[in-house]
Amino acid sequence: MQQSVEKLYSDIQNGKRVDQLMTNDLKTIFEVIEGLDAGRLRVAEKKDGSWIVNEWVKKAILLYFRVQHMTVMQAGDFTYFDKIPVKKWSEDDGVRVVPHAIARKGSFIEKGAILMPSYVNIGAYVGAGTMVDTWATVGSCAQIGKNVHLSGGVGIGGVLEPVQASPVIVEDNAFIGSRCIVVEGAIIEEGAVLGAGVTITASTKIIDVTGSKPVELKGRVPANSVVIPGTQMKKFPAGEFGVPCALIIGQRKPSTDLKTSLTDALRDFQVSV
Repeated sequence: MQQSVEKLYSDIQNGKRVDQLMTNDLKTIFEVIEGLDAGRLRVAEKKDGSWIVNEWVKKAILLYFRVQHMTVMQAGDFTYFDKIPVKKWSEDDGVRVVPHAIARKGSFIEKGAILMPSYVNIGAYVGAGTMVDTWATVGSCAQIGKNVHLSGGVGIGGVLEPVQASPVIVEDNAFIGSRCIVVEGAIIEEGAVLGAGVTITASTKIIDVTGSKPVELKGRVPANSVVIPGTQMKKFPAGEFGVPCALIIGQRKPSTDLKTSLTDALRDFQVSV
């Protein structure tokens, strides 16, 4: 299947028209989307401790956009006009889906997850026991682990192109506080806690202030870290101004469970999170 997708993608990139694709070509593309939809395939997987991007799967998603036609879609009294259908749910799926939650075809929501009114885009993976809270967004190809809490209004960025770009990854048991933004392929490692309003991008300075000297990271929040929004002074031609950063202020305790982690951070570190 991978070789077929790679060849199809190359052919399209080199000028082959979509209407020249054969029935078997379309079948291959649709099989990848069905695999994503059922959780048999993933855009990214953790192997030997490192996350590997399956670029060919992203290529199949891009091809799917090319071969799909715009059509009217009906959902109760609501009408939409788009290329990608939404997932349909039954009791057998084992996922709690609150009205107005939307997950696109080609995303996977594992049994035991909860979708409040939220949005999950194609290629995304949401693990068992995870809560996607009200107005949270899980972007295309983002990988969300098990027992994660994405609080209200969280924005998890998506990426399809360039195909070699890593998606946003939030590992198991992480807690992402209200209105946080995690984009540009950032990795939130297992058990990390992001306080309300933290923004993590590929270029955000993540500064560990728990030791005698600050330690700077980018693009990755270490496992079990407790993180809050911060400001770092920077000189500009017009003067010195504060620019946003993220501060690691401590480590989540092994005894701290998912639901009380933010409260405990407030108590332990005496900061508003």
